[in-house]
Amino acid sequence: MKAIVQERYGSSDGLALREVDKPAPAAGEVLVRVHAAAINARDWHVMRGDPYLARLAMPSVFGLSGPKRQIRGSDVAGRVEAVGSGVTRFRPGDEVYGDVCDMDGAFAEYVCVPDAQLEHKPANLTFEQAAAVPMAGCTALLGLREVGQVSPGDRILINGASGGVGTFAVQIGKAFGAEVTGVCSTRNVDLVRSLGADLVVDYTREDFARDGQRYDMVFDLVANRSLADLRRVLTPTGVLVLAGGGVSRHSRPHVTGPMGLTMKAQFASRFVRHRLLTLMGLSPRAEYLATLRELIEAGQVTPVIDRTFTLAQVPEAIRYLEVEHARAKVVITV
Repeated sequence: MKAIVQERYGSSDGLALREVDKPAPAAGEVLVRVHAAAINARDWHVMRGDPYLARLAMPSVFGLSGPKRQIRGSDVAGRVEAVGSGVTRFRPGDEVYGDVCDMDGAFAEYVCVPDAQLEHKPANLTFEQAAAVPMAGCTALLGLREVGQVSPGDRILINGASGGVGTFAVQIGKAFGAEVTGVCSTRNVDLVRSLGADLVVDYTREDFARDGQRYDMVFDLVANRSLADLRRVLTPTGVLVLAGGGVSRHSRPHVTGPMGLTMKAQFASRFVRHRLLTLMGLSPRAEYLATLRELIEAGQVTPVIDRTFTLAQVPEAIRYLEVEHARAKVVITV
């Protein structure tokens, strides 16, 4: 089968389309014929080995000189080709979507996915749309519902509202009855407003940290503001949820990257009244994908796709995500 392979850390120039052996599902795994995949910030973090700290903190993903697994990609949508022993929820021919997570391998014609990280595809989505959902949609759902515990009437601020996770977070926040403020650049204001945001802050013209507004929850997705700025806009009992993927510097990996803000929050949480929480250690699971499917089929959430690329164009797609700061999701058709 064809797959995008990487042997050592570096830029997308080190990614190559090659012929590799077709995988076989182990116990508890599903072999998926990939119809579409999606690019995430995680992909360039793993590709570059960035930040250095992640190489120590996430040994199942990062090696010292190169990724533990050579085939990149985690978001996937396709049809079940075969199932391993113990798998009863799926059978060949089923249309599915999911997140391969630490196993990687979605930028290929076939990939094995643990049963617990796979769900039936929303009936009203194409494979390309479905591939855009798993990592970003689950991150938004986890941040808002599981960690932030958003309730109807809560005022929430989403920093990075036009990105992959942000476009889902705006819609999910509204579905949960919250009053949503989205932060984005000028070119994305109309997009974020069209997703249902009650208020949109253009960060090139306004500073949300100094406009006097207060929020029950701040969901930070880009790690580009200080912990003091993010706390300043919280109500006295507010919660800050950090899930920032950071931005690419196109140079040597940073020592801590967005993990630096997370570590500061974990330390500060011992001494402040605000709840400072992170999504570290939480991964997409079938139950979250099932919830997203319900929201999507009910018309409350719709994936937004910026551009699509072919499998052979994965290096170009990752460069586009890094350099152009793509809005919403970038999808790979296989």
